[in-house]
Amino acid sequence: MVIDHTSYAVSETEGDHTLISSDDFIKSDVILGDRMIEGLVLFRGIGHSLHAANSLVLKVLSASPAAYSANPSAKLSRPSSLTGSATSLVSIVQVVMCFIKRLRKLVLLLKISNEKKDLARNNARVLITGSLDMFRNRFFKSRVQQAGSSIKHEKSGNEQFVSEISKWVFHERGHLKAVNLHHHKVGETSEPSMYRINDDLEYSVEIYEWSGSSWEPYLADDVQVQFYMMSPYLLKTLSTDQKGLYSTSFKVPDVYGVFQFKLDYQKLGYTSLSLSK
Repeated sequence: MVIDHTSYAVSETEGDHTLISSDDFIKSDVILGDRMIEGLVLFRGIGHSLHAANSLVLKVLSASPAAYSANPSAKLSRPSSLTGSATSLVSIVQVVMCFIKRLRKLVLLLKISNEKKDLARNNARVLITGSLDMFRNRFFKSRVQQAGSSIKHEKSGNEQFVSEISKWVFHERGHLKAVNLHHHKVGETSEPSMYRINDDLEYSVEIYEWSGSSWEPYLADDVQVQFYMMSPYLLKTLSTDQKGLYSTSFKVPDVYGVFQFKLDYQKLGYTSLSLSK
């Protein structure tokens, strides 16, 4: 279990300091909302570490620098292999569902290599934590005071934290969709069967974000399209009309071959978009 002798939650019986409190959250409005989590999150359970090369797993709630993992009922005979802020209390991951079904151990899920990130195309989301107590009503309503602090919180941050992270897990937040992808020559509207070198063309796509109740225009300045043949010949940033429509125009390169329009959009907390035509 995670033990912390400096950031434990003060209680009538201080015990083995396995009831810890933390407010070391990931800084992401799309994952936890734009409202600050009020109060400390109570946690009692098992921590875990993340594979350094894995870009699919994100640490959402971390332990303090003084935390370590050990068996509280046994004498510590050797240094813990999981210590400090490297201890994740709550993590999230986007992976492909068919891949999840093949996993036999949780540790395999945490060690998905970067080479397998193309398996995450359907954006299935998973929350990982070693504390069932964190979800209990008693923890939701509990008062919290961290050791060494005079500040007493009338209510823990557990209920708000669980509510906000659940919105992300169940795709109520950070969920994107792309529709109406079109390309054509400048001044025309129909898609040609082929382009000639130096043709001027236009590319457009509509991108929307789910707000929890409706689809709203997604606003960003980092959406790009590749004009691709074996490797990108052109990379263009799309401009937006602030109503969901992203577009750009460019000249076909003076190179013969079979090209694709490729849009591969990945941003922290959002579903990935992978479009080709």
